[in-house]
Amino acid sequence: MTIQENNTGIQAQVMDMEAKNQRFEDDLEEMLELLENSQYISARNLLLKYNEVDIGEMLEEVLDEAGVEKTIILFRMLPKNVSVEVFSYLPGDDQVKVINGITDREISYIMEEMNFDDKIDVLEELPANIVDKILDQTPREERKLINTFLKYPEDSAGSLMTPDYISLQETMTVEEALDHIKRQGMTSETVYTCYVKHGGRELKGIVSLSSLVTAEKDTKVSDLMHTDYVYLNVYDDQEDVAEAFKKYGFLAIPVVDNENRLVGIVTVDDVMDVIEEETTEDIERMAGVMNDDSDVEYLDIGVFRHVKNRLPWLLFMTVTLMITGTLISQFEAVLSQVIVLVAYLPLLMGTGGNTGTQAATLVIRGLSVDEIDLKDSLKVLWKEFRVSLILGLVLSVFNFAKIMLIDGEPMMIAMTVSLSMIIVVTFAKILGGMLPMLAKKVGVDPALMATPMISSITDMFSSCIYLLMASILLGVAI
Repeated sequence: MTIQENNTGIQAQVMDMEAKNQRFEDDLEEMLELLENSQYISARNLLLKYNEVDIGEMLEEVLDEAGVEKTIILFRMLPKNVSVEVFSYLPGDDQVKVINGITDREISYIMEEMNFDDKIDVLEELPANIVDKILDQTPREERKLINTFLKYPEDSAGSLMTPDYISLQETMTVEEALDHIKRQGMTSETVYTCYVKHGGRELKGIVSLSSLVTAEKDTKVSDLMHTDYVYLNVYDDQEDVAEAFKKYGFLAIPVVDNENRLVGIVTVDDVMDVIEEETTEDIERMAGVMNDDSDVEYLDIGVFRHVKNRLPWLLFMTVTLMITGTLISQFEAVLSQVIVLVAYLPLLMGTGGNTGTQAATLVIRGLSVDEIDLKDSLKVLWKEFRVSLILGLVLSVFNFAKIMLIDGEPMMIAMTVSLSMIIVVTFAKILGGMLPMLAKKVGVDPALMATPMISSITDMFSSCIYLLMASILLGVAI
């Protein structure tokens, strides 16, 4: 395929996606009109043109525009199997509204038909009184299992796993194993990998469906299983879970307790949610937002909660800027005698912050994807030192030429700015490279050592170095 043909294909896909989005908006507008006129059957038929994910998205809009009452009527008119899937895709706040608007019998049906891991995700997000209401409609044995899962730490493998998997005994024959898969397969998250137990619940190995299908029917499962399997512990952090999926590329990984008993599996679709959540959290921390509502949409967070999330770092930066101002005031004599120095102070402070953030971003990414480890600290230091020298020299030459040729300032002013630039860039790059490493060493999230802290520290350092350099090179007394 030529480049031109490839580009044509991409453009066609973009145009197709834009057409689908426009059709979605048009249908949503039509549906709101139908609901306004109480034409519920026509609205339901229009809704059923879409898959469950899109229906959930459309019901979100209907809730906002048409209100809870009309949304509940529309939800009840959906086929039962569709309504269960749609409910699992609704945001937590909307799920609460739906539950409060339907009967206990309908709640019981939804919970009964929903996949177990989706059920746990829903229950973790709902208020305690709603959870109690749902559990009252749940059979005793399942209620006991749900309570067990809900007790695992929120960000652990135990909270992500599902008990819907295919387990086999090592003494089974292939024929017995396949019969078991036929009976249990419809309620399992995956049938492609089966988990082999010894006696009760101890995990002994894994066996693929392809191995079972191609083997002789009287072959023992123990002869086909692999014992060098990858597994997770119920208390493993969700970041470690995501890393395991990224490293091995599995569709599912077994989860065991401290006694190597199989208690569930984590599937790749649950890990995708974790990756999105962790990425959002890192972005917020790098921007100086201490957000404990990362799973709540921006518009759903109250104004005072936004203030609380952003204020700590802003206060920290305000204090550091006050310190920087105090330091600058100590060099008042230098600035008053050579007033032109003031014009280049923001240049140095901004360059220091930007170069430090560049280095920090790359190192934080390297730490998060395991390209860099703590043992690589000296390598990171040496690399950032060499990079900073080259960048510092290039930027200093550029600024020297600009100050001399365009600004028309004396050579010593240009020399002061240029030499300060080299020192500031070198310091900022090394700081940006090493602070995340130090953070990981002491057990702090490296993302916290990004933009706010590095910018504040380099601002103080830049102003001090610049004014000290000016007092030395220009012979001005402090």
